[in-house]
Amino acid sequence: MEENKDYLSEQFQDCSDIVLRSFTLVDETQLLLVYLDGMTRLQSIEDNVLKPLIFSGLPQGIDRIQSLAELFRREWLPLTDIKTAKSIPDVVNHILHGSLAIFVDGEASALIAHVQGYETRGIQEPMKEATLRGSKEGFVEHIRTNTTLIRRRIIHPLLKMESFTIGKYTQTDVILAYMKGLADEKVLTEVRDKLGKIEMDGIIDSAYIEEWLENSSFSIFSEIQNTERPDIAAASLIEGKVALITNGTPFVLILPVTLWSGLQSADDYFERFIFVIITRVIRYIMTFISFALPAIYVALSTFHPEMVPSYLMIGIATARENTPFPTVIEVFLMMFIFDGLQEAGVHLPNQLGPVVSIIGALVIGQAAVEAGIISTPIIIVISLTGVAAYTIPRYSATLPFRLIRYLMLFISGFLGFVGFAFGIILLLIHLVSLESFGTPYLSPVAPFDGKRIRDLLIRYPFWIKNGRNKKGRST
Repeated sequence: MEENKDYLSEQFQDCSDIVLRSFTLVDETQLLLVYLDGMTRLQSIEDNVLKPLIFSGLPQGIDRIQSLAELFRREWLPLTDIKTAKSIPDVVNHILHGSLAIFVDGEASALIAHVQGYETRGIQEPMKEATLRGSKEGFVEHIRTNTTLIRRRIIHPLLKMESFTIGKYTQTDVILAYMKGLADEKVLTEVRDKLGKIEMDGIIDSAYIEEWLENSSFSIFSEIQNTERPDIAAASLIEGKVALITNGTPFVLILPVTLWSGLQSADDYFERFIFVIITRVIRYIMTFISFALPAIYVALSTFHPEMVPSYLMIGIATARENTPFPTVIEVFLMMFIFDGLQEAGVHLPNQLGPVVSIIGALVIGQAAVEAGIISTPIIIVISLTGVAAYTIPRYSATLPFRLIRYLMLFISGFLGFVGFAFGIILLLIHLVSLESFGTPYLSPVAPFDGKRIRDLLIRYPFWIKNGRNKKGRST
């Protein structure tokens, strides 16, 4: 035991939160307890280990207890999760994960008691994916809490959760969750292989894993969806998708995904399907406006004024009469300022973010118009573009369209509608060429799938999607 103590003291040198406590039982058996202060439940150690051993010692009688390991195997102490470790590196790893290591003088193995206990954030409503109706629970940073939130929604033994440990120094726990029989085995094999090949010093967030898993790393479109909502993760698993739960982050990764996954909201499945159909049509139109409207405005006002009604074109020309810059430069400046204000609102405290964004946009826009730097129609175009982007439910799904907005603007500023059409063609070619773990990125549109497309634009009632009519008869 003394040799083990010296070795551990050297390993944990200058670690003030490591506790090594030695004591002797009433039968003169020497014990060493090692644990990480702040990562263990001290009350559990005192009540379930120290008090029974110090005051009672090893139980003796007709059937003599020969070792402390035998004592735990016979369940004399009220601890539910006990195992034996025979190597010091294994013991060190368990200690760093919050377990209690018990060394007994004269025994060649250590006992590991799982008494982890540390402060965690309570379950709260996700801030980035708030819904009007549905669950208000969101994932947290503790991995077992997150697996429990999914287990509570899918109560079936076919829900499998495979464990991986990634990161040289962080030793981050990652769980691969899927429904056996529903998930594609090829996808599971590919994910397992890629997880096994990850070589990094540390995994701090699920975003680290996301970049390792993607096949098209340089594409602006993500092949993996992230979510804070347990109901979305559970629904995705039932659909045959795969989820990756990473310890230390509330964002769970879901794959494979398509372009349409980022344009769908959880409320689409909580509200009546008639209203959802209208909402989705509006959302898809606004998504197009979010990246195409500035380019269309520049093409019309600069290259194709004959396509605009005469009175409207005269008004636009009058408003631009005193502005010193070309239309494409004006639009670029306002887009750049708008995106800058948006980023400022995201990173400022919650109380200041909306105030800065709104007041900044009003003050800067009004001042720019009065100074003759920017024309009034451009303020309208950029404002409508920004509002359209906010209709996309997921923040991560808006990022590609923000970049496409600039690309479409410049190509339309040089070539007009010819450039705009060329940009749309290039965008479609890129989207068609993308795959997310074997799933075409534009499916079920390209390639066309008549059965799956019913949940793209038109959200059918659940009794139709499940193959039954209202009276329960199969359709």
